[in-house]
This record gives sequence, C-alpha cells and structure tokens, in this order.
Amino acid sequence: MLEGHADMSAIKRSLRGIAAAVRSRPWLFLAVALGVFALDILVPPLVLTLARKPVTAFTINPWLPSLPDYLASGRGSLGERLAKAWGLALFWFSADNSFGLEWGFAVTTADLARFAFMSLLVAAYFALWMERRAALPVAPWGRRAGGSGGVLGALGGIFGLSTSGCTVMGCGAPVLPVIGLAFAGLSSTTIKWMSELSVVATAAVLIGLASAIGWLGYRTGRAV
Repeated sequence: MLEGHADMSAIKRSLRGIAAAVRSRPWLFLAVALGVFALDILVPPLVLTLARKPVTAFTINPWLPSLPDYLASGRGSLGERLAKAWGLALFWFSADNSFGLEWGFAVTTADLARFAFMSLLVAAYFALWMERRAALPVAPWGRRAGGSGGVLGALGGIFGLSTSGCTVMGCGAPVLPVIGLAFAGLSSTTIKWMSELSVVATAAVLIGLASAIGWLGYRTGRAV
C-alpha cells in the first residue's frame, strides 16, 4: 500500500515538474513542438526529392469530407470504422515517371498522431532541460552537464526523425525509416529488415524520451 502511494507521489511530482517547465517557457515548447512536427512531415519527401526525383504532386485525400458521415453511419461496426479511419491516408506527396508512380509518401491518421506525440515529447524534454539548466549553479561543470543534456535531446530528436516509420507507396514495403527511403530499390529482404528495425527504433526513441522526461520532471518537481 505504501509502495503504491510512493509511486503515485513520484508520478504527481514528475507531472508537476513538467507542467512548471512548460508554463515557464511556453513559446520554446510551442516552437520546438511545431518544428519537430513539420520536420516529421517534410523530411521524407525532401529526402526522396534529393535522392530519387523531385515532388510533382501534393494531394489531400478527396474523401476526407465524407469521413464524419462514414464514422457516424458507415458500413461495419464502430470499431471497424475507427480502425479504417486510423489507417486512412490524409494526404500524400508523390513523384511521377514515364511508367507511372516513381515514389509516394502518404501520411495516415496514425502517422499524424505519432508525429504529434513525438513533437510533444521532444518539446517537453527541451523545456525541462532549460528549466534544469537554469537551476544549476553557474559553474563550469554545471554548464557542461547542461550542455550534454541539450545535445542528448537534440540527438534524440534527430534519431527519432531518421528512424520514424513512413508510409511509402510503390517501394515494396508499407513502412520504412526516413533514411531508408532513398534506397527503396534495395532487395525485398533488406527493405523488410529496415521496416522491422524502423518500428523497433521508433518505439525505443519514444520510450527513451518518455523516461528522460519523467526523470527530469521528477527532479524539477522537487523545487515546485
């Protein structure tokens, strides 16, 4: 009973620290979140443009206006309709060639939710890192510790962008890491391996960031 109470107290303290860091630097939090979110969407088509062929079209799914009616009274159970909506492509970038589709990058509802979650995690990490850095004594070792934390957060964000799964049309696999998009001509075995690695790496980045945020929030919450 006491152990459960201690766990709840630790969680509340972490949440209190996170809330305090975000409130003290709302514009930093918003800027980082929007920046990471935009990069998650724009980096894959940029990589494909540079490595394969420039974007020739950007399309918003013309069926989207019908989505509310489908969810309210479409075929199948509500769970089936929600599952289809979760995997629905909302918009996509594509490039054509003389034979048809050269490549396509689609963002589904699930992708958008994952991008938003990753953006909030990275933004919360940087807000907490700045809060902790401001609280450190002004000493060389303190500055070095704070700098290391910032570099760790930046690398975590970059690693998340480079390993996040992407829905790619016409490449032989439904999900690939961003850095693998340029090599969509590889063998199916290699692409399958990269696809599986992407899922694992993305999960690892999310868990790592969430753990770091929890710890920083706990430390910050002590002073709140």
